[in-house]
Amino acid sequence: MADTVTMPSQAAMPGPIAGAMPFPKQRFTETAKFLPVLFVWANIFGLYMIFMFFHCLPMLRHPLYHDNGLLQLAFFNVVTALLVTCYLLCILVHPGTIPEKDEDPTWEYVAQDQYPSAAPCNVQLQEAKRSGDRRHCKWCAKFKPDRCHHCRVCRACILKMDHHCPWIYNCVGFRNHKFFFLLLFYTTIATHFIIWNMIDSVRAATDPRTPFIAMFLLLFGETLACFLGLLVSVFFIFHIWLLMKAMTTIEFCEKSMKKSGYNSSAYDRGFLKNLKAVLGDNPCLWLLPCSPPSGTGLSFVDEDMPFAKGPAFRFRKEASAGGGFHEIEEEPDPEVNPKLGKGAAFGSPQHVDADESGGEASSGSDREREARQQPDYIPAPAEAQLQAHHGTP
Repeated sequence: MADTVTMPSQAAMPGPIAGAMPFPKQRFTETAKFLPVLFVWANIFGLYMIFMFFHCLPMLRHPLYHDNGLLQLAFFNVVTALLVTCYLLCILVHPGTIPEKDEDPTWEYVAQDQYPSAAPCNVQLQEAKRSGDRRHCKWCAKFKPDRCHHCRVCRACILKMDHHCPWIYNCVGFRNHKFFFLLLFYTTIATHFIIWNMIDSVRAATDPRTPFIAMFLLLFGETLACFLGLLVSVFFIFHIWLLMKAMTTIEFCEKSMKKSGYNSSAYDRGFLKNLKAVLGDNPCLWLLPCSPPSGTGLSFVDEDMPFAKGPAFRFRKEASAGGGFHEIEEEPDPEVNPKLGKGAAFGSPQHVDADESGGEASSGSDREREARQQPDYIPAPAEAQLQAHHGTP
């Protein structure tokens, strides 16, 4: 029986999640969604068998091409092993989700006006609603950390969600982003290796004396490798660009990024640290499917981030004793994040629940930027508290 988490009743939990239905936490419960995964495995197996039995083995039998065939066989098997390992990890490793109440009660959502004694937030956050309150998910009944979004397919909030990928029956998020990036890397290498090395065997297969099945499979394998190689190469180049910009696919599709430009990510920490944020802290292990990035995926605020270096580094969002945010000096301002655009390219960010993205925070709000330029600006949720603290009306 699937383990379920029952949402609080309407009497116990007022607000947008009142009467929410329980949702299953168990993964891989929908058999039909394994079809894309089986299709990928069929492509991997088919290309591997064609390259090995109709290209490498004939080279090993020929005295002139034996050494070259041995090198190609060894290299191709190493790359294929790494590719398969990364693909398995993409499927099996959970991308990360918000801690449960017994692990960390600070993420459990309660209505601030009716539960003023909510547990304070123990991490520094950058994103907030337009009202200044902490973001929360009405489906999971939890406060959401930065870069976290609810996936309607996985039925969970995913930490640092990039997109939902049907080809791995999983979301790409904080804990499996490295494996997905390496999967694209090794797939690009493998397909191009097949294309440029097997082309000689394809030419030789045009000889009328070649058996039809061998000629057909070589032509089919070369065509399939060219098609997949083109698609995966473009996708991989796009993800390299995202990595350099410290963006996820969802953040790339946000309207605020389109308005302010793609060089203004609030999470950009420079070339080297952007690499470490995805590939891990040890450069020697960057190209191996191990040693993922450190951290919990709950907070992405540190002193190297651009908004922490400018004059806007004045306020800090923390949970007060009443469970809301108050602002103190020398920390960043909250900013507003418009709704995500529909039908995003390269992945499936459209699976992010439309209701959960409205009014979230990011660094691209024109309205908030204009407000901060006013000399007497104080973020809205903190204004009343600061006035009460200093005794001003």
